[in-house]
Amino acid sequence: MAFMQPFPLAASSPKTPAAPTYGPDLAVRLICPECRDPNPNIVEEFGSGDLVCGNCGLVLGDRVVDTRSEWRTFANDEGDDPSRVGAASDPLMEGIEQLDTVISFKDGGTGMARDLQRAAARSQNSRSERNILTAFRDISSWCDQFSLPKTISDIAKQLYKRSDDEKLLRGKPLEAVIAACIFIACRQAHVPRTFREICNLTHVSKKVLGQCYKALEQAFNLQPGASASSSSHQSIVSSTVTGPENLLVRYCNHLDLPPNVQSICSDIIIAAREHGIADGRSPVSIAGGAIYFTCMLVDKKKNIQEISSVAGVSEGTIKLVYRLYYQSKEKLVKKEWIEQGKVDMNRLQFEAPK
Repeated sequence: MAFMQPFPLAASSPKTPAAPTYGPDLAVRLICPECRDPNPNIVEEFGSGDLVCGNCGLVLGDRVVDTRSEWRTFANDEGDDPSRVGAASDPLMEGIEQLDTVISFKDGGTGMARDLQRAAARSQNSRSERNILTAFRDISSWCDQFSLPKTISDIAKQLYKRSDDEKLLRGKPLEAVIAACIFIACRQAHVPRTFREICNLTHVSKKVLGQCYKALEQAFNLQPGASASSSSHQSIVSSTVTGPENLLVRYCNHLDLPPNVQSICSDIIIAAREHGIADGRSPVSIAGGAIYFTCMLVDKKKNIQEISSVAGVSEGTIKLVYRLYYQSKEKLVKKEWIEQGKVDMNRLQFEAPK
């Protein structure tokens, strides 16, 4: 009795022959057509990217891709096999582990992530190293907010690291120390900022900032005349003390004043210093009053409220400096300016004190 399938299989289609597959012939060897040596001496010149016969020097190929490791070393103390993992080495972080381990917060509600984060925080860095890393991050963040270049950020980091190593400001708030380092770095890089600008950026009181600055100034020997690298007293003072002429560039740019106003204003400030006019006033007050005085001379209408907001001083202080300059206007305004038509003394108006 024949076995009957309830569901017979479909008729099988005739099998088509598989297409032949082609691959590289591993038995083929590259030999030099000149030497025809069965055991060729092929040299890969990665410096020039050529494939050269080692016997006769015939170039067999060009643009050879270098498949070796990219590890390189340029110093004898780094070893023969430096690791390329992570960012570039930072000389300010010497002796501090620069690789971080980040533990995810997602643990399914088991609480394991929190325990792992605590264990990683205890095992990675000491407390002093964590403080340095935090300070470096704050310095970079504040310099970016102030639109300061990386040079100033590096100088501020060097100052902070030295003050931390020598324990110069023990007990002072971290923000105050960082603010003082940024203030000194701006002066050293000839990009001065006022105390008020630094205080507004870092939210540190002017009193605490002044204390930290005085301590760092004495420790780093930054007082006028103490630097041995400067050849003249003028260069020494200009590198350590912020003058009103150093603030004119930023103030005139914010007020959208032409370059001729800045040059005339700078000459007026220098002439006033030589004659002892407005001595004892702060550089910010002198810069604001000189800009107001120069704008009146060259007929550039600028509201005193605008100058006050840019310079960060009161309107009364600007008017006081203006009155001092007005009383000695013959000493401050050069005759060639009047002859060339750059300025007009009749444009000056007397500001009576209230």
